[in-house]
Amino acid sequence: MRTIRQQRGAAGTSGKSAQPRSANDATLPALSLAALGVVFGDIGTSPLYTFKTVLDLTSDHPAPAVTLGALSLIVWTLILVTSVKYVVLAMSIDNQGEGGILALMSLLGVRRRNRSAIILVGLFGAALVYGDGAITPAISVLSALEGTNFIVPELQHYVLPAAVVILLGLFAVQRQGTARIGGLFGPIMVVWFAAIALLGLSGIVRHPSVLLALNPAYGVDFLMSGGSRAFLLLGGVFLCVTGAEALYADMGHFGRRPIRLAWTFVVFPALVLNYAGQAAIVLAGAPTDGNIFFHLCPKPLLPPLVVLATIATIIASQSIITGAFSMTRQAVQLGWLPRLRIVQTSASGYGQIYVPSVNWLLMLATLGLTIGFGSSSRLAAAYGIAVSGTMLITTLLLLLAMREVRGWSWLAAGAVASAMAIVDMAFLGANLVKVLDGGWVPLALGTLVYCLMVIWRAGASAVQRQRRAQEVRDSDVFALLTAGHILRVPGTAAFLARSDVAAPPILLWHLKNNRALREAVFIIDVNTAAVPYVALGSHVEIHEVAPRVWRARVQFGFMERPDIPALLWRVHALGYQFDPADVTYYIAHEQIVAREDGRGLPRVVETIFAFLQRNCAPLTDYFHVPRDKVVEIGREMAI
Repeated sequence: MRTIRQQRGAAGTSGKSAQPRSANDATLPALSLAALGVVFGDIGTSPLYTFKTVLDLTSDHPAPAVTLGALSLIVWTLILVTSVKYVVLAMSIDNQGEGGILALMSLLGVRRRNRSAIILVGLFGAALVYGDGAITPAISVLSALEGTNFIVPELQHYVLPAAVVILLGLFAVQRQGTARIGGLFGPIMVVWFAAIALLGLSGIVRHPSVLLALNPAYGVDFLMSGGSRAFLLLGGVFLCVTGAEALYADMGHFGRRPIRLAWTFVVFPALVLNYAGQAAIVLAGAPTDGNIFFHLCPKPLLPPLVVLATIATIIASQSIITGAFSMTRQAVQLGWLPRLRIVQTSASGYGQIYVPSVNWLLMLATLGLTIGFGSSSRLAAAYGIAVSGTMLITTLLLLLAMREVRGWSWLAAGAVASAMAIVDMAFLGANLVKVLDGGWVPLALGTLVYCLMVIWRAGASAVQRQRRAQEVRDSDVFALLTAGHILRVPGTAAFLARSDVAAPPILLWHLKNNRALREAVFIIDVNTAAVPYVALGSHVEIHEVAPRVWRARVQFGFMERPDIPALLWRVHALGYQFDPADVTYYIAHEQIVAREDGRGLPRVVETIFAFLQRNCAPLTDYFHVPRDKVVEIGREMAI
């Protein structure tokens, strides 16, 4: 048996490293600048609608105590949820540099141990991200364009059509990739954060006493004395942190230090100043009708601010779409979604991908929400409910991670997780009242994705059980090969086995029908590891099971691109005698049918799984195998 040691990701990326960028690959300021354009778009544009939504939940003329209490809740929500939970705690627990709920699930060993409860809860949290992800572009773009009402009120009837056009254009250009314009995102967001900070300062100058709200006592007093009104107001307050999950999920693209620096020294101060400025002008007597954010701006500067806000919300929407693509690829690699067509739009950036099916489905959902709700204030009634659920699930997973990964005692881990869970449950409870006002939409979208994940996994497991039941585990075929009783013809054959036995059914079927075998044969069993990238010490294991018949067990990380031809070129370079340019690939193509004995999956599950399986992206695309060198072997599979 021979073992091939390889650099991280090399087998999966045609010799190019697939590992995430880190502070060693570029200067820390450059990575922090890039992170501003990708990571902080959602949370950075939340001042456009958060304080307005909070005030909509109060009276038309809120008392000073209400305004100060609401501001205090917003500031301390940013501190407790974003700074403490995500920036400090969650980002200290990573899966080889990768973050996010799926990476956290894999870190907890859900594929190595029977942890079905963790799997189901974690998958539901991941699915909910898609639900609110459809709302983010709609509410962001609408809230920015509504600033035109302060410039030319007569244009308010054109806000919705303009938002639809912008969103259509945004989704339409995804196929081109964002590599060319991505470099502009960071500088534009720097201008945005500088602008909102200066606007906030101008408001604070008008009523400096607003800074008293930095004292958490104001928020606590409001919650204690406000009754049910204060509790309902938490649903609006939560909107200030709806993009916090992205900080953890995008950690693998930039590293924790750039994200932490950008948050601490740019984003957090700008957000606090702007929210304080909005509260200050309310205390100073500014009207609360319309969008408070645009009341901060002098009228001569409103047109450029609306343009800047629109660009910033487009960047925020782009970040959400890219995040959906990245999460989809992780789910596909981990086996929780069917194979989808994934297009790499840039050779230099692994994160630059395009998933057509996700793009168009997300576009339909976003446009439907935009047209159906019609305004940012109405969308705010449905926004946040799914993300608050995801945050609570993340807390539960972090509890296990603090204990199992960091080695904390149950007492310490439980105390920290309980404090975070109390905050999460308060926000989730406040958001649940939004269900009848539209909150059911993101919940329905998330539940749909979750059901598809569970059905796909159940069907794939049933297929694997059937494969194992049909496998021949004896070595008769290899004895025949060794004795020279099977004709060998020129060329190389690669059987993509998806099986853990020496003689997989696809090889036996080929021998039965063709009565011959190529001179060189590779039986390739590909597995996805529970880590994002194949570590330096990981390997491809190859051993010879018969003369010039090799069994290769290959592992790719769930953030890597499986590339079988590139792998074979690397194997050839190590001295194996075959021509990697002359390889015929054999792939099994299974047609799913229902079992006749009634012991299979429920009929509805089998029907949906069969539909998904028929519409999967071809294995040739998934493994980057040239289609003109593929032989598909079909068979029925009763599940």
